[in-house]
Amino acid sequence: MSEKKDVLFLCQYFYPEYISSATLPYDTAISLVESGISVDVLTGYPKEYNLKTEVPMKETHRNIRIKRIKYLQLERGNFIGRLVNYFSFTFSVLLKINSLKHYKSIIVYSNPPILPLIAAISKKIFKTKVIFVSYDIYPEIAIHSNVLSEKSVITKMMSLINKFVFKNVNKVIALSDEMKQFLLKNRPLFNKDIDIIPNWYDDKGKALTFNKNEIDNEKFYFLKTKKFIVSYFGNMGVCQDIDTIVGAMVKHKNNKDIHFLFAGHGTKVESLIQTIKENGLTNATVFDFLHGQDYTDALNISDAFIVSLEKNITGLAVPSKTYAYMMSGKPVLAIMEEQSDISQDLIRHSAGYAIEPGDSTQLYNAIYNLSLDPDKCQVMGDNCRNIYLEKYTKEKCTMQYVSMINKLLEEQ
Repeated sequence: MSEKKDVLFLCQYFYPEYISSATLPYDTAISLVESGISVDVLTGYPKEYNLKTEVPMKETHRNIRIKRIKYLQLERGNFIGRLVNYFSFTFSVLLKINSLKHYKSIIVYSNPPILPLIAAISKKIFKTKVIFVSYDIYPEIAIHSNVLSEKSVITKMMSLINKFVFKNVNKVIALSDEMKQFLLKNRPLFNKDIDIIPNWYDDKGKALTFNKNEIDNEKFYFLKTKKFIVSYFGNMGVCQDIDTIVGAMVKHKNNKDIHFLFAGHGTKVESLIQTIKENGLTNATVFDFLHGQDYTDALNISDAFIVSLEKNITGLAVPSKTYAYMMSGKPVLAIMEEQSDISQDLIRHSAGYAIEPGDSTQLYNAIYNLSLDPDKCQVMGDNCRNIYLEKYTKEKCTMQYVSMINKLLEEQ
């Protein structure tokens, strides 16, 4: 019988996909391999978030052996489509469960939310150690965003799955302190400590540019005449407070010097575009998902950034785009409750503003004040950059995974 490999990553998205749900596990896997830990990956076959024309079902990339699974992939813009995708991918992984016995440990992610069940079953059957990385907390996140009711069949099923999963994992990773506290309070069957390892952004050594005229990208030529650009990138779904941003945009409608730039995907994108048209908001532009040089240029051309969560979502999710914003050295306007780690970072270090969800006037005033005070923008931006370098670089965060895995593998 061959010796077991150290780690299997179990995730729906991975290299070469470019969304954070793929790049974060990929960065982690690379760091583990570079530290001498053997790594395989079992993941979904890329479709929507992939730039390559052909991707092999199996390949070895940078000493990571990747096996991809084809599954039914419907449109993610609606709940039914996402639900079908979740079950289809999880069932496809279940068919491969016997292969999980060849690994000492499994790192599994909370997206899709039923996938950790497979890892927990493998621990029960094969005594494989399981690390559960909680990106989002289900079913609570769906209940608070009115996607599910507390009495629905899916909610009850998720509650049963959670009981089994948290009883049968070795380690849980939370993205923030408020997420850790929520899990400790609401997952009583997990009687071990929970590690906090935040997400990160890899700046890839690219120089920061603060002069809009230095950016040679035809996508953004029309923005060079704008004095102040405030940007929102990433997911615009049920967890994100887009209405507060729209309220501030409407209040700034006649200010030709301030422009709102959006790029991303999610269930609220179409309604955002429709609202902009209905209100004649010429101060807003919406792009599709940006990646590569386009995304880097978009970060550089922006003067400030917005990140948001709906009310009562604090502790259930952490928007990872925040770390790219901090990396770029610009002020961050966080529409989220004050007790979140992100809001506390901004408040303690004078790196931006914490805006109460729903308070578009507070957001309007913060944007207006920053647009008139470039020196304050510079100071806040520098403070954001310092927070990033201290806490949210790829190297610092992934090395926490390396340390955690090494310790877990040493345990008998």
